[in-house]
Amino acid sequence: MIKCYRVIMFHDHIRSVNTHIPLPDGYHFRNFKDGDQEIWARIETDAAEFSSIDKALKRFTDEFTGFESELESRCFFLCDSNDRVIGTSMGWYGNEVSDQIIGRLHWVAIHPDYQGRKLGKPLVARALKRIQQSHTRAYLTSRTTNWKAINMYLDFGFRPLYTTPDCQKAWDLLAKKLNRDIGS
Repeated sequence: MIKCYRVIMFHDHIRSVNTHIPLPDGYHFRNFKDGDQEIWARIETDAAEFSSIDKALKRFTDEFTGFESELESRCFFLCDSNDRVIGTSMGWYGNEVSDQIIGRLHWVAIHPDYQGRKLGKPLVARALKRIQQSHTRAYLTSRTTNWKAINMYLDFGFRPLYTTPDCQKAWDLLAKKLNRDIGS
């Protein structure tokens, strides 16, 4: 078990990222539409981001009330060949790490039954493609326990952002776990 630290990653040139990563056959994307809140909450809960659908729905409501029209162009669902939603990602924005509004890769999750099927990179690429339409820089937040996803984010060119004293510990831990040079 890896110790859980919050980490932030940053990308200075998000428009340089290759977002042409095809989905495996039998999968497709669709955009969020009104009424999809519970689908989003189920995916995030199944992926262990929340302990219950009710908690996920509360977070969704707290974070996105007033932004419903933006969700339609910034929140994506990954579907299997039966149109079952199995993943989600957002090409969102924020100013958590900058005094300006910049892109934010947000709420990436895949149902556990579908993890390990080469779906993560296309799911992230779909959100990054949306970010590229409006932003030149981007960030994301994660936890060291999501080290597999962090490894993928590094592959997309995101780099550590050191904001707290625990950041060095977190990134040293990740470098060892991932057996790769993470840089600064």
